[in-house]
Amino acid sequence: MTDRPVLLAAFAATLGVLLGVASVVAGGADDSPGLQGIGVLLVVGSVALLVRYVRRRGTGPS
Repeated sequence: MTDRPVLLAAFAATLGVLLGVASVVAGGADDSPGLQGIGVLLVVGSVALLVRYVRRRGTGPS
C-alpha cells in the first residue's frame, strides 16, 4: 500500500524543482541573475522541505 502524503510531498517537491530549473534556464536566456537566483533557491528549498518532511515522518528508502 502506498503512503499518499509522501507521494504528494514528492510530487510537490518535483514540481518545485522543475519550476526552479525552468526559471534558471529562462534567467540564463535573458541574462537575469535575479531570476536565476530565485530558481536556485526554489530548487534548494523544495529538496530541503522534502527531506525534512520524510525525516519527520520516519519513512524513506531502507
